[in-house]
Amino acid sequence: MIDSSSTDIVPTEQMRRDLVILGGGMVGMALALAAAKAGISSHVVDRAKPEELTAAGADGRASAISTASWNLFNNIGLADRIDHLGCAIDSIAVTDGLKPGRIDFKPEPHEGTLGRMFANRDLRLALFEAARAEPLLTWHTGAEVAARDRNALGVTVRLGDGQVLEGSLLVAAEGRMSPTREEAGFSLARWDYSHSAIVTALHHERSHGGVAWEIFYPEGPFALLPLLDEGGRHRSALVWTVARTDAKAMTAMSERAFVAEAERRMGAMFGKLELAAPRMAYPLSFHHSRHLVEDRLVLIGDAAHGMHPIAGQGLNLGLRDVGALVETLSEGMRLGLEPGDAQLLKRYEKWRSLDTFMVMSVTDGINRLFGVPGALPSAVRRLGMGAVQRVPVLKRFFMDEARGMSGELPQLLRA
Repeated sequence: MIDSSSTDIVPTEQMRRDLVILGGGMVGMALALAAAKAGISSHVVDRAKPEELTAAGADGRASAISTASWNLFNNIGLADRIDHLGCAIDSIAVTDGLKPGRIDFKPEPHEGTLGRMFANRDLRLALFEAARAEPLLTWHTGAEVAARDRNALGVTVRLGDGQVLEGSLLVAAEGRMSPTREEAGFSLARWDYSHSAIVTALHHERSHGGVAWEIFYPEGPFALLPLLDEGGRHRSALVWTVARTDAKAMTAMSERAFVAEAERRMGAMFGKLELAAPRMAYPLSFHHSRHLVEDRLVLIGDAAHGMHPIAGQGLNLGLRDVGALVETLSEGMRLGLEPGDAQLLKRYEKWRSLDTFMVMSVTDGINRLFGVPGALPSAVRRLGMGAVQRVPVLKRFFMDEARGMSGELPQLLRA
């Protein structure tokens, strides 16, 4: 890797790469590493510095890595770095307020797990370590983008320190508030859920047994996700959806009061609880770009689609973008096309548009369905859940969705 975090100006002729990736988060860096495995070079530009992103307490969230996403990590050489840090999701239990009629998703022994849970900090550390060892990746940290330009000859990005980066394709991977997407004028479908996710971790008396719990309440889902034991103590990640107006109070209340509220919603399934991490609140919203490409520009990850965390598919959807884009570009480049070729970008857009729309629509629909209060709606939901529990074909469909193994999978997401 060439590290361009210093203020020295690197000559322009040395700064030409195939891709200029704006955003060096988990999806942007995964794209750069996956592209490098296919012989595609890239600049990665991020306004933050890696030590800021990986500082203890900077991001207390954990992510569920699906089977398909794990295949991608394995295929780009990342799996060995993090395998010992993940906790297997052996099964998923879905319930309407802990009432009778839950669904249990558990794969057959030969099918492996439904995914793995990782701390976001551990994922970033592994990605950044791999990036430093990759010669086809030039990493610009602590860098502000001063100007972007796209024309028939390629793309240029001028940084605040005067460096001019050149490439064939500009990739917007800056997240939900992508300035590149906004500058290009992409049309979005978007709405605010008026809720926030309270994210923390809990120590608990009894083992989670590798079970991920999704407990639905009218005010929002309450998710318990298995983490590795810490110092011999059992531990789970908590993602608790609350009304936006209550978020500040939930993060400010005493630990004893917060744990008592959590116990009310999860019962005694894990025994005695204690907080294991600071509480953080993240506002929840939905957005989906009508188009994913423009002239020499492509959107990936949260720059293209942002969803409710109810099913833990946000990062996985972004990693599917990575696999599809790398496969599309590498196949085109073998035929002599450049990465910014309009035909290739349209193929990527066609491939990803339907999949992202379906996943996001289903996720949004489930959130709204379980948000309807009242005894009758609850009874109807539990009746439907009981039907899914008894019909193997339906359970298989939902498990394949959870594992990311449905639809037309990019080669990088296959075992």
